Amino acid sequence: MAYDFDLYVIGAGSGGVRAARFAAGFGAKVAVAESRYLGGTCVNVGCVPKKLLVYGAHFAEDFEQASGFGWSLGEANFDWPTLIANKDREINRLNGIYRNLLVNSGVTLHEGHARLVDPHQVEINGERFTARHILIATGGWPQIPDIPGREHAIGSNEAFFLKELPKRVLVVGGGYIAVEFAGIFHGLGAQTSLLYRGDLFLRGFDDSVRTHLKEELTKRGLDLQFNADIERIEKQADGSLKATLKDGRVLEADCVFYATGRRPMLDNLGLENTSVKLDERGFVQVNDQYETTEASILAIGDVIGRVQLTPVALAEGMAVARRLFKPEHYRPVDYAMIPTAVFSLPNIGTVGLTEEEAKKNGHRVQIFESRFRPMKLTLTECQEKTLMKLVVDADTDKVLGCHMVGPDAGEIVQGLAIALKAGATKQHFDETIGVHPTAAEEFVTMRTPVSD
Repeated sequence: MAYDFDLYVIGAGSGGVRAARFAAGFGAKVAVAESRYLGGTCVNVGCVPKKLLVYGAHFAEDFEQASGFGWSLGEANFDWPTLIANKDREINRLNGIYRNLLVNSGVTLHEGHARLVDPHQVEINGERFTARHILIATGGWPQIPDIPGREHAIGSNEAFFLKELPKRVLVVGGGYIAVEFAGIFHGLGAQTSLLYRGDLFLRGFDDSVRTHLKEELTKRGLDLQFNADIERIEKQADGSLKATLKDGRVLEADCVFYATGRRPMLDNLGLENTSVKLDERGFVQVNDQYETTEASILAIGDVIGRVQLTPVALAEGMAVARRLFKPEHYRPVDYAMIPTAVFSLPNIGTVGLTEEEAKKNGHRVQIFESRFRPMKLTLTECQEKTLMKLVVDADTDKVLGCHMVGPDAGEIVQGLAIALKAGATKQHFDETIGVHPTAAEEFVTMRTPVSD
């Protein structure tokens, strides 16, 4: 049978665009459908705008610390609409870049909501197209718990388009999105509380990292409330919100922001017209080659619920394109040693195993830790401390994990990730000459393991 396209991609986010561009580069006839915005979550309502807001929030500290270096500043004033307008302009520029990347790669762009008609056919804007392979790359979507008054709360999508900065914000959640937005709102001057139903946020991160960040955020005046959860939200006559907690306490706010998880975006996708199955969590079920239970349909990125990070979706998209259209260049995605950052204030950077994971996996470990006041702060009143930690296999000397909380943690950990991927040992770290004076050199000067 002759198909209209060799590959039809549903979703023009990071993974979908990468798969489409590479497939087209390998000679395939490719189309991409997108119903919202080019670039997906990351470019529009995720990593990129979030980091721009983090940069904005950090200036408050810079102004405060400037006097220690001899700068006399007038009263600083922050204007939320200016930040949002400038952010929007940058995102529009990136949308245009994504459009050019696709078009210049020879990919056909269909703007509208695509729906599966059968295993080889897609309908969009009243037209139907056939494809040998269909790739689902529709990403995820924030979800707000089904509690009374949930309509008064917002998720991360809406947070980027608030008309004004709320004076009082309740951030609900314990993952990286919650921690990052709590830092953003707090840093920009909002009275902010972070509520999490568990004992300590950032479950799955190294316990030293979690505890250290808790201490640093508390020093900064961010209100952390653990073992706290909202039962209902009510809107008051003056427009403010009243949140009643499960323990009976009542908190008032101008904005309740939920970051309690994301679901796969499968709305009106037409999966019922195929034999594609979902896993027990509701994500698209795929094998190691991203094939669904329908032979002609594949899926990658957040919609499969593996490692929900932009660079992982990019790697998965590239792997699919190579396997289908350039098999001699195919190599599977390696999910080991994936570095990641949390753009909290201060930042977290991490790669490899946590201390807890290493012990659970049967390793006999040595732990190297350093806590110190960054050099930049020595002329200021700020008492913030940086944490650096190495998890080492005591039997092989192999470095199993690197963890950091402090300025530029993500930038520093990216380089360390290469070393860990290459199998670096603690001796390699010890024999590496540091760059002085930097915080990063601390990773190669830790000599004495901490007592267990």
